[in-house]
Amino acid sequence: MKKPIAWVMDTTGYVTEEFKAHPDVYIVPLNIHFGTEEFIDGVDLSNSQLYERIKKATDFPKTSQPAAGKFAELYEKLQEEYECAIAVHASAKLSGTIASSTAGAEMTGFKVFAVDSLALSYGLSGLIERGMTLAAGGMEAEDIAAQLELETKNFRNYILIGNLSQLYKGGRMSGAQYYLGSLLKVKPIVQLSAEGELVPIDKVRSHKKAVQYLIDHAKADHEKFGIDTFQVMHGNVHAEAESFKQEILKFNPQAEVQIGDLSSSLAVHAGEGTIALMWRRPVK
Repeated sequence: MKKPIAWVMDTTGYVTEEFKAHPDVYIVPLNIHFGTEEFIDGVDLSNSQLYERIKKATDFPKTSQPAAGKFAELYEKLQEEYECAIAVHASAKLSGTIASSTAGAEMTGFKVFAVDSLALSYGLSGLIERGMTLAAGGMEAEDIAAQLELETKNFRNYILIGNLSQLYKGGRMSGAQYYLGSLLKVKPIVQLSAEGELVPIDKVRSHKKAVQYLIDHAKADHEKFGIDTFQVMHGNVHAEAESFKQEILKFNPQAEVQIGDLSSSLAVHAGEGTIALMWRRPVK
């Protein structure tokens, strides 16, 4: 007898140790390119190695989605063991991974419900966790996928960019913006929008004020919606992520705060030192 649901995600999400060990979770890695060199995310290149290479690189690193054939290989195997899969992927505005996943499913004829998370990092992973909860409650796969698509609007995130030079090298910032930002010590704050795009939302003149900006938004949603679960994703600055956790615990001592590494897709653009504070508003 086949299992009901396989869960599929890619490495633009936050890959927890629980996901790695879960027998029904399957993770498809993206590729990272440094010039002519290609690495498999999380396999050939660890997070610390990624940041070291970024520091030394003359060419801006790039990421590429897994080929449809990679997904087809996975789905060929899964259809022998599962009735269907729910695949949650990075925002289609930022990555073509969901298109590759869908194409791979069509090549095999395996039933895959592909969900555009409209997010990256924990915004993607949290939907997998939510889907598992719904499945444990007896909900059918097609209904779970539809519910997850509805719940993408509950995701909140504020990202403090750690390295302006990475945005400049990647073409996300003009030379004038980079020069003025560096000169004035401006700390840009960006956000994954409700449409799944990475957009600037504010600029703050000091790191201390930028940190407070993120904390103030978290506190406001805690007071308004009773949020008590937060995620702090960071770019190789665990100590600073821990200090964010302590700031959250000051206004909500009972809060559950998860700390983890940024996905490589954010890391190559945002750079070392980036901090992202994330949470989900209650399901209505």
